[in-house]
Amino acid sequence: MIGYLRGTIIYLYTDYCLLDVQGVGYRVFIANSTRQKLRLHEEARLFTYTSVREDAIVLYGFAAQEEYDLFLQLIGVSGIGPKVALGILSAITVEGLCRAIQNKQTSVLTKLPGIGKKSAERLILELKDKVAFAGGEEEELTLTTDVLAGDDAVAEATEALKALGYTQAELAPVIRKTAKYKTTEAIIKASLKALSHM
Repeated sequence: MIGYLRGTIIYLYTDYCLLDVQGVGYRVFIANSTRQKLRLHEEARLFTYTSVREDAIVLYGFAAQEEYDLFLQLIGVSGIGPKVALGILSAITVEGLCRAIQNKQTSVLTKLPGIGKKSAERLILELKDKVAFAGGEEEELTLTTDVLAGDDAVAEATEALKALGYTQAELAPVIRKTAKYKTTEAIIKASLKALSHM
């Protein structure tokens, strides 16, 4: 399916945008955090998830890889679909959500749209280990958004390293240091070298 789209923002609404990709306009539903990074008539790249239902095919887009990854984890939880997951990410930051799950703060989670007590408990049960980033430090929760959103080589290298079995937590501090290299191959090579010494 579509992994990401790069094009020009031609319309920007509250919960979706229209992205012109070589003359084809894609309607992509977005969270508030992504919307804030987009500008009309400027180029943007969105990591995308395609939801296929009997009555519709819907695209969801994210400016940052870590937000996309968390979205995938959310929809993997029983009872949480793409629309609810997007609502959650519109209501809380990636860091805030991960912290609430790690600290088992059901009072925080139940304030999110579409999340009741049982859903909050399922989020904690199913995701507490998956979002347990190294050291539990807030800065390790995400990769640098600007780097991921603006550099194809960094994004491609990150995906390649994930395919080798490395986690987001392991890659975050390494990619910050190796993003200075200009090609995908150079970033992968430098990252593997750094990872081997960790």
